[in-house]
Amino acid sequence: MDEKILSAHGLNLEEYKRIIQLINREPNEIELGIFGALWSEHCSYKSSKPFLKVFPTEAPWVIQGPGENAGVVEIDDKYAVAFKVESHNHPSYIEPFHGAATGVGGIIRDILSMGARPVAAFDSLRFGDPRNDGNRKNIKDSKPIIKGVVKGIGFYGNCIGVPTIGGEAVFDEVYAGNPLVNAFCIGILEKDKIFKARATKVGQRMVMVGSATGRDGIHGATMASAEFSEETEDKRPNVQIGDPFFGKRLVECTLEVMQKGLIVGCQDFGAAGLAGSTSEFGAKSGMGVKVYLENVPLREEGMTPYEILLSESQERMLYAVDKDKVDEVIKIAKFYGLEAADIGETTDTKRMEVFYKGEKVVDLPISAIVDDAPVYNRPRKKPDYLDKVKEFDENKLPEKDIKESIKKVLSSPTIAKKDWIYSQYDHEVGVNTIVKPGSDSAVLRVRWAVKPEINSKKAVAISSDGNGRWVYLNPYEGGKRVVAEAVRNVYVSGAKPLAITDCLNWGNPENPEIMWQFEQATKGMADACKKLNTPVIGGNVSLYNETVLEDKRINIYPTPVVVAVGVLDNPEDAIPSFYQDEEDIIAIIGEVDKKPTINGSEYLKEVYGKVEGDIPPIDLDIELKLSKFIRENKDLIKSAHDVSDGGLITATLESAFINEKTFGIDLNIDTTYRPDFELFDEMRSLVVISADKESINKLKDIAEKEGIGFKIIGKVKADEKLNLNINGIKIEEDMNLLRDLWENRLKKMLD
Repeated sequence: MDEKILSAHGLNLEEYKRIIQLINREPNEIELGIFGALWSEHCSYKSSKPFLKVFPTEAPWVIQGPGENAGVVEIDDKYAVAFKVESHNHPSYIEPFHGAATGVGGIIRDILSMGARPVAAFDSLRFGDPRNDGNRKNIKDSKPIIKGVVKGIGFYGNCIGVPTIGGEAVFDEVYAGNPLVNAFCIGILEKDKIFKARATKVGQRMVMVGSATGRDGIHGATMASAEFSEETEDKRPNVQIGDPFFGKRLVECTLEVMQKGLIVGCQDFGAAGLAGSTSEFGAKSGMGVKVYLENVPLREEGMTPYEILLSESQERMLYAVDKDKVDEVIKIAKFYGLEAADIGETTDTKRMEVFYKGEKVVDLPISAIVDDAPVYNRPRKKPDYLDKVKEFDENKLPEKDIKESIKKVLSSPTIAKKDWIYSQYDHEVGVNTIVKPGSDSAVLRVRWAVKPEINSKKAVAISSDGNGRWVYLNPYEGGKRVVAEAVRNVYVSGAKPLAITDCLNWGNPENPEIMWQFEQATKGMADACKKLNTPVIGGNVSLYNETVLEDKRINIYPTPVVVAVGVLDNPEDAIPSFYQDEEDIIAIIGEVDKKPTINGSEYLKEVYGKVEGDIPPIDLDIELKLSKFIRENKDLIKSAHDVSDGGLITATLESAFINEKTFGIDLNIDTTYRPDFELFDEMRSLVVISADKESINKLKDIAEKEGIGFKIIGKVKADEKLNLNINGIKIEEDMNLLRDLWENRLKKMLD
């Protein structure tokens, strides 16, 4: 077999030989395309699968863990939430608008396929630094990518009626040639009415509902499993095109046939298109499938069986339907203006048999396609760069002007307010958004006024995090911290953390140093999840996030994006991230006396231009204490905001910028350490809280009894001034000037 042909399908010669052994013959072109798609890194996890086994996946509240289209956790005695995060990185570089839009559409359908009504979306984004546009060789400017991605997310979410209620955006040059677009969705369902991607008996029909099939997205899975190069533009036809209005109709149709008991299983059309959905259906059902391609609704003339099977056209679902209910399902689909067709059936052969106009064009054992993909135990090697970055001695840094440093960090693209992004999203459709974008967590009522009506008294809190710089500097400790940060953002809102979903964005797995990072980071993440009792209920792995330019490989930072979900007994219990009243006392709780470090910090990067230093171990026992303390005393706490990117000074300032109101703050901080280290450290487990004077004293007493550090550092004022006194160094600044830097700097960069 010509290696160029194999390479076009994402396969190598050894894999081709394995295919021949499994099916006892050479595959035809269509079968080769199926193997290429289903054995791709994107679909099979052939490089990452061994390392994902370390994740904890069970808890009493977990109903469905990894293995289905989304995980499910219960939130009360009747209702549950389904959620998942997935990547659409490569398509979003090639075609930013459509790549991002279809990422949103795809994750919405994953949630829908579980029987849940999609009620909210999140997005976690990584881009190149827009300040460097025009100075890169052979890499696109970041601004058009940023604008296209944000517009695509807003377009799809706004039109389909699913609010985008939060997320994060990070700007760093390592993502300039390979942005990350990770899309999350959460849905609500009755916990005893979960649907899975499987049939229940032989002879059930497979009914395809949604959009007609076109040529868009062919080879999408294999494209997502390869690096970028100068020829990336040639991959534009591999990017799918979405239609959110069609998607909305598909949501309502699917929920109706589920509610009426007309279908027994559901699978969305994702990577590998019809080939993927039908073969996975058969594999999970323990059955075979027969598929008749001439029945598939097409929107383009002259499509070949290869194209029909491997198209990744959007807004399509596959239902398992008893034969006597097929006509009713198709009738409902037609009512919603959708294409619908009976395209096949389940069999007892455990084979995938595909026919086109009477000719059998595919005949493969399903196990060979789905279960027998190679699993690589790739070589691993500790990266050489780690010894060098750990030699960094922060104490040798010359001290800088603190006031100017505050301004520089506060206005950096990663720290600056992201309302330029989320103002383009409808985050209130459905009128259930309690805490909007811009806080530590978004908070959503568990309610949806449709039939069957969903009306729980609970609320859910959602937060995402993924500091790739930490993981780059220390994969194990960085992995632990990414989980802890996402979970902390949930508990500071007053919610009980329940579980996480993750998207592991990495470079080339054929590089031993990359795989060493992956192994260490997943171990760290798993250890944090076990300690914090937040199991991993699903997710996604995205590898080959690198760009090849002039024979040089540029990998992204190892970036595990973690989305944590928690539950509140009452929506009114949510703790805001912003100060509420003048004269309230500001305090920090947690590791208030621990030695600070600026290793790996935004301050070190922005002010000194360095990404160096080791990441110290995190004390997860402190995290558990802080979680319990905040949740049990939320009636006394007026605001809570965790200390993370930008450090303590950033957290105290951000809390003062509430909607149209700007508070002043007086801060008096005594420390035995360098003042700038105290202000900009990101490594201590700290939360900034505010409360009235009576409550703050009660909180202090409780914290002392529970062994939690507690220090009063200031007061909320009305004068719109920052008055900072740290070790006798006095800094005064107009809060409106600081707010303008924080609020408008990114807008000006992107306008």
